[in-house]
Amino acid sequence: MNPDEIRKRIARRIALELESGMVVNLGVGIPTLIQDFLQPNHGVFLQSENGLLGMGPTPPDDEFDMDLISASKHPITLEPGASIFSSSDSFAMIRGGHIDVAVMGALQVSERGEIANWSIPGQDILGVGGAMDLVASAKTMMIAINHLTKDSKPKLVRNLSYPTSGIRFAQKVIDGGERIFIENSRMILREIAPDCTLEEISATTEAHFEVAEDLKTMPVTPHAMGSGIA
Repeated sequence: MNPDEIRKRIARRIALELESGMVVNLGVGIPTLIQDFLQPNHGVFLQSENGLLGMGPTPPDDEFDMDLISASKHPITLEPGASIFSSSDSFAMIRGGHIDVAVMGALQVSERGEIANWSIPGQDILGVGGAMDLVASAKTMMIAINHLTKDSKPKLVRNLSYPTSGIRFAQKVIDGGERIFIENSRMILREIAPDCTLEEISATTEAHFEVAEDLKTMPVTPHAMGSGIA
């Protein structure tokens, strides 16, 4: 499967995790695709750090307005009733604990759920952005991640070798082949994609993980998961 399709698969699966009434912050990278895979009338309130609440899906190419973008500089639309406000108000919302779910990318995730997503030693700093505020304050952290780096190294590791983004742990990790819960600092594999095997996941995962007794098959087709315009 090509990288774009893997990213869409992850975004589709995460869209199923979001429930009506939730206030959800979407981070940089794969999370920017999620709004395109939510069902109509989903009732999810998407928040962006630059001061938006009520983000809608990506507009068609001929309707892009680069004055209307997310914190990731991704063109968006606004849902009915959306709000636009200052970045300081946005971070007051985040730091005040009003974000139900933060969906974030990561460079590494430890087997306890600690994440690193802002710096690779020896390379230019990517920038902290709002990651540390979200790690400290969001009620739930969900990680959207490719299983391997570009040079085929595991991103799910025993312990971080990159600088941490905070002391709180993520609760869920979703990549193109699996859905993992982190409970009591233990990784538990809850779903596996039909085109993946446990042997493949074990061979490409440094972190120790357990396999749930009721391991399920991840829904991966657009028909099963809802389709978007991405």
